[in-house]
Amino acid sequence: MNYRKWFLGVMVLLLLLPVWPASLRAAAVQITIELDGEALNPDVPPYITASGVTMVPVGVVSQGLGAAVEWSQSSKTATISKGDTVLKLTSGKQTALVNAASVRLDTSVQIRQGRVMVPLRFVSEQLGLQVVWNQAAKHIALYSNAEITGPSAPSVPTVPTPSVPSVPAPTLPGNTGKAMKGAWISTVFNLDWPSTSSAGNSAKQKQEFDTLLDKLQTTGFNAVFVQVRPSGDSLYTSQLVPWSKVLTGTQGKVPDYDPLEYMVSAAHQRGMQIHAWFNPFRATTDTSAATLAGLAGNHVSKVYPDWIVKADSKLYINPGIPEARQHIIDTVMEVVRGYDIDGVHLDDYFYPSGVAFADDAAFKAYNAEGIASKADWRRNNINAFIRQLGQEIHTAKPAVSYGISPFGVWRNKKADSTGSDTTAGVTAYDDMYADTRTWIKNGWIDYIAPQIYWSLSFSAARYDKLVDWWVNEVKGTDVRLYIGQAAYKVGDLNQKAEWQSGEQIINQLKYNDKYEEVAGSIMFRANDVAVRNPYGLASLLAFYFKS
Repeated sequence: MNYRKWFLGVMVLLLLLPVWPASLRAAAVQITIELDGEALNPDVPPYITASGVTMVPVGVVSQGLGAAVEWSQSSKTATISKGDTVLKLTSGKQTALVNAASVRLDTSVQIRQGRVMVPLRFVSEQLGLQVVWNQAAKHIALYSNAEITGPSAPSVPTVPTPSVPSVPAPTLPGNTGKAMKGAWISTVFNLDWPSTSSAGNSAKQKQEFDTLLDKLQTTGFNAVFVQVRPSGDSLYTSQLVPWSKVLTGTQGKVPDYDPLEYMVSAAHQRGMQIHAWFNPFRATTDTSAATLAGLAGNHVSKVYPDWIVKADSKLYINPGIPEARQHIIDTVMEVVRGYDIDGVHLDDYFYPSGVAFADDAAFKAYNAEGIASKADWRRNNINAFIRQLGQEIHTAKPAVSYGISPFGVWRNKKADSTGSDTTAGVTAYDDMYADTRTWIKNGWIDYIAPQIYWSLSFSAARYDKLVDWWVNEVKGTDVRLYIGQAAYKVGDLNQKAEWQSGEQIINQLKYNDKYEEVAGSIMFRANDVAVRNPYGLASLLAFYFKS
């Protein structure tokens, strides 16, 4: 009987103990925060919600940006304003208002210990405060200015040294050393630039681009590859295609400045190269009713519907139609002739892989050479496009560099004894009809930048084996080899353990150094280095580039 009373007493005590929510348990790990190098000590520390959103006192944002903050107790709404941007976040709502436009949130404003807490990354991106998160150290670094600089070096007594003749740095894109240190800037879906909140705001878009370039330059990058044709549209003045919706929120709406003109000037002011990146044959990113309804009247799918093939839930321009290929070439040449770009860059949007592509009619109508195999005919179409575009670029401006970034595996050794020692499920030659070997051997392109987005231990397509293979492809030619690397995989929790550290990218760069033929690398994507910066990747790259 006494035992039973004791047991019941213990159970009552256990029931009275507090049960902490997930967000408070997450807060048990102390997160530190600094602003422009100065430690901040808010009375309520930052914490991470159960959904992975970092929350900070609204005063931190106000201090970092000089933004005005108002709190309405009755509506539980925080209003944050700076310049022309006004944010309204209401407790319990899954959307925020950005200049009266509704934007979805993962987590809205919360009250913690009497303080208003706001989602750090969302507010910062809207107002221009830059955020660098160090996962290992649980530390947030905030930057209110445009450029992130490293710590200053300690002073060292001056020691006289004999004069040494200076050695000029190689002119990009050159073959001396690892000249190319590039980053892709994706504009599709407003991934890297411009932000969705900057729609129609040219001043904000310019500031965002300047900030991005400053961060990349501080890390050591010397070239950017900016996506100027994401969906059969343009981020430049064109007589042939509509303005991109990423600029204003509406395809075809004219911005109040020329984005590419500004970007070229901004890059060159910093001594950086800028390459215009085109998605050649992709007309739309999807075929949803909203997307199709939002296409401008001069979009290629409306002006030339007979050129369009629906495949893989996208609209493609049919590469088998000569007039369609020429149309794409003409759009590229608008940029070559109209802007002081350093290069023209194509990605791997040729034929879609792994899906049916309805081009039987084109195969019959545009096969003057009588090619028996449709696969060979498709490759011939892409070859003709690559060759002719290169000829027109170099005729107009011989100094403009012309290159392509294909899928990283040309062919598996099992399908072709001269292919790579890989077992990839998709290959450039067989599935995208991209015969990169022919382009290299004939010198139709100035460089090739294969997307080798796998780790050094991924058995189906090992990074080192593919670099070996591509080195042999360009050996003895005048075609430069840049390696496309997957910065976007670093810190992605959906990736395996080898990507949970920035060392994977550094070890890949070290492997590149084995070969004189590897003239540099291009990181995908810019924000994954300059903004997300997983495991301090930007610092690791800065040290490696400068060492």
